[in-house]
Amino acid sequence: MSIIAENIKFLRKQAGYTQEQFANQVGIKRSVVGAYEEARAEPRLQTLMSIAEVLNVSTDDLIATDLTTGKGSSPRDKVRILSITVDKEDNENIELVPQKAAAGYMNGYSDPEYISELPKFNLPMLPKNATYRAFEISGDSMLPITSGSIVIGRYLESITEIKNGKTYVLVTDREGVVYKRVFNYIEEKGTLYLVSDNKSYSAYEVDPKEVMEIWEAKAYISIQFPDPEAANELSIDKIAGMVLNLQHDVNEIKKNIR
Repeated sequence: MSIIAENIKFLRKQAGYTQEQFANQVGIKRSVVGAYEEARAEPRLQTLMSIAEVLNVSTDDLIATDLTTGKGSSPRDKVRILSITVDKEDNENIELVPQKAAAGYMNGYSDPEYISELPKFNLPMLPKNATYRAFEISGDSMLPITSGSIVIGRYLESITEIKNGKTYVLVTDREGVVYKRVFNYIEEKGTLYLVSDNKSYSAYEVDPKEVMEIWEAKAYISIQFPDPEAANELSIDKIAGMVLNLQHDVNEIKKNIR
């Protein structure tokens, strides 16, 4: 399929248009939109310019850049349109991604129709100048926050906003949806280090190119109160030391391979 077809289909869905609605905006027939998205036809220049205007993108990017993956731009500075829902007062909802929906979220996170079907709620104490999403976590890697707890994250547009030692929900190609303490060593090492608060779990690296969404943890909801004895009493300095040890081990392995 041509890059133009992929881009039109992707951006139309991102904007929340049906084919019929999009056709009306551009001034063409719905069947023509279908032909463009299935690569059975390509738009003429004037139509291409109208499509680019409706989708709020440059004509050059529409025909020459794979906008569905952000190829050609730095993963650290990649910005995309975030699909959200609003309530009757036009306030943004907090969409909840349950454990059982985590796998589906990997494919539907940019689809307005999928996002609209997720459970929604609001928390009045959160600042209004941000977008939030909630994720139900699984496992015991981040004790004392237990499996089944709901972590509420604030959306970050750029990976450069990650602050060492803070906790984030990352949506990644390989690991899926994960909640970890993150250390940003992109400038020095070209990688992110993900660390669990439970010392039974090893830290590991993630390529920034694999990160599709970043949510800074701002609150959590749980029906279980934290157990002081379950906490590992890890300070940020201790965790940073674990990361440095991991870097040393990785470097030693690379030397042996050479």
